[in-house]
Parts: sequence; C-alpha cells; structure tokens
Amino acid sequence: MDSVVSDVSDLVEPDEELKAWQTDRTRAPIATKIVVAGGFGAGKTTLVTAVSEITPLQTEALMTQASEDTDDLTGTPDKLTTTVAMDFGRITLDDDLVLYLFGTPGQQRFWFMWDDLVRGAIGAVVLADTRRLSDCFPALDYFESCGLPYVVAVNHFDGSEKFEPEDVREALTVPAHIPVMIMDARRRISVIETLLALVGHALEVSPE
Repeated sequence: MDSVVSDVSDLVEPDEELKAWQTDRTRAPIATKIVVAGGFGAGKTTLVTAVSEITPLQTEALMTQASEDTDDLTGTPDKLTTTVAMDFGRITLDDDLVLYLFGTPGQQRFWFMWDDLVRGAIGAVVLADTRRLSDCFPALDYFESCGLPYVVAVNHFDGSEKFEPEDVREALTVPAHIPVMIMDARRRISVIETLLALVGHALEVSPE
C-alpha cells in the first residue's frame, strides 16, 4: 500500500511546496475555516488569490447585460466577472495552523448560500470598499446576528479617497471591540496580517 506521504504528493500541484503536516503523520494540523465577505467588487477573490498556497478554486462568471442591470456597478465600471458560488483557498501559518478561506458571493441574489458557507467557521473578514461603504452592512448585520467573530478590513483601491480606520468604524457603527484595519487585498503580507488579527480576535471572544 502506498504511504500517506506519497498519496499526498500525488495530489499536490508541481509548484506547491509540501507543508510539514502533509509529510509527517504524527503532526495533525489545527484546521480552521475563515469566511471572507463584503460587497460586490470589494476584493474578496483578490484576497483569497493573494495568500492561497494552493491554486484557489474560483467560480467567476462573465458579467452579462442582465447582471449589469441587477448589480450596482457604481465604482466598479471595469469589472468583467463576478463570483457566483464561492472562492476557496488555503494558507498554512506557524507550520501547523491551517486556514481554509471561503469567499462569499457579494450579490444579494446569492445570499441564500451564506448559511452553508459560514457553518463551522471561527470568524470572518468583512472587506470594506470606501467607494461604497454601505455594501458592508448586510455582512456586518449577518455576522452580528449569528454571533460570529469578525474584523473589518478597509481595502483601499487606487484613486479612491483614503480614510482612517476610526472614520470607517464610525461610518459603519462598528463596535469598539471589533478590529478595523487598513488592508491591501493584493499584498500577501497585508492579508496575512489581517488573518492573524482575526484569529487573535476570535480566540479572545471565543477562547474555547
């Protein structure tokens, strides 16, 4: 019978580096699920792609005239695709802490999927686009209502007006104990800092 190591190797893409927990049977990783949410075009797919150590699963579909009529493209006139199911990626931190990232679709007509995507998650990152801050409210309301720990990551886009975290907190009426930070979804280190902040916050509010 082939070993677990060889089985895993067969499943890994050629450019993917094996992690310690994939090659050592005695090291069981701590696997956690994190949800990435936010409004349409806020940068969820970009975030998952920036940090995933595996080829991310994306369910992007081309925008059609019908979707343009349905979705608010204000601030994102050049957006050609949209997530219709979810984005999925994985990142290993501290060797044995594995984060599985699930990006939610941003449009209201796909919100029925959120309950399934959120089930089992330890927390969520809510992406805030300063061009359309009001798009955050559905995600904020959802996570508040279900009691899931979350952080707010302000994803500044080129050419958009810059705001301080406390300005965004006030505009979105985010409680004082919720972390609000500036983030660039294109930069791996910036995203990792946000994920670490979320894990730390989740441990504080749900230590068990």
